[in-house]
Amino acid sequence: MPRSGFIEAISPPYRVFNTVNDICRGQGKEPAFAVEFVGLDKSVAVQNGEYSVHVNRLISEIDDTDVVIVPALSGDMNNTIELNKDAIPWLKRMHEKGAEMASLCIGAFLLAAAGVLNGKKCSTHWAFYHAFHEKYPDVELVDGAIITDEGKVYSSGGANSIWNLLLYLVEKYTGRDMAILVAKFYAVDIDRENQKAFTIFQGQKSHNDPSILAVQEYIEEKYANSLTIEELADHVNISRRSFERRFKDATDNNVMEYVRRVRVEAAKRSFELTRKNITDVMYDVGYSDTKAFRDVFKKITGLTPIEYRNKYNKQ
Repeated sequence: MPRSGFIEAISPPYRVFNTVNDICRGQGKEPAFAVEFVGLDKSVAVQNGEYSVHVNRLISEIDDTDVVIVPALSGDMNNTIELNKDAIPWLKRMHEKGAEMASLCIGAFLLAAAGVLNGKKCSTHWAFYHAFHEKYPDVELVDGAIITDEGKVYSSGGANSIWNLLLYLVEKYTGRDMAILVAKFYAVDIDRENQKAFTIFQGQKSHNDPSILAVQEYIEEKYANSLTIEELADHVNISRRSFERRFKDATDNNVMEYVRRVRVEAAKRSFELTRKNITDVMYDVGYSDTKAFRDVFKKITGLTPIEYRNKYNKQ
């Protein structure tokens, strides 16, 4: 139990694995899991004190376990990691002893702090990609992934993606039939592939390069135009080679990828809020080729333009 977290990510693992146990008992079988809340303190206040969770055992009482699930953290990540620093040696030790490790949503920050994710692929909430990449450059962040499986280390994307990882683990430990039963019990969509459709591209602007920030603002104003790298570099009087390098360093995107993401974000808003047809929206955001627009939109969101509009526009 982290000293700062979301109850929505703390309760589900406990309930899911105990639900498996209930189903096992109903089938005349032994429970599949021994499930416990464990933490640094006997009682942990979460969600700014809105809830209090009582743990079964302190981590200092546990020398061996099969699986450790780290729920989502909350608050400023640097402060939260510091608040939970006493858990880091224990997480390392459990990992070294062979325990399987899983992080839910931004619980990935704590697993990364323990070195468990070094050299591995990882998922986390899309809104924290940039902060995670800056803090843990040795971890390969998988953009848009719902879950990642690195053998004995698992992670999930944002918010409701935690249910997909929990169902994945249920299937791993008890089989597909049980995972389907649990998915139906909780009315959860099993096998959802990615979180791209939920991503809101806001641009990475927490950097200290005013020229690149000026270009980002220019792109967001002129995205419907036929923008070129040369035009954008000239806008801030920087050579093309230097401009491309600085843009990538500041935003984690190459220049034209950033332009495409701004255009797709504008298209998403239009599909959500208006009844414009696909062609009109395509022209509005700077595309004239239907196939190119469809391919870029699907690559970024995981859905075709018409699928996205049907899913998010109820007008």
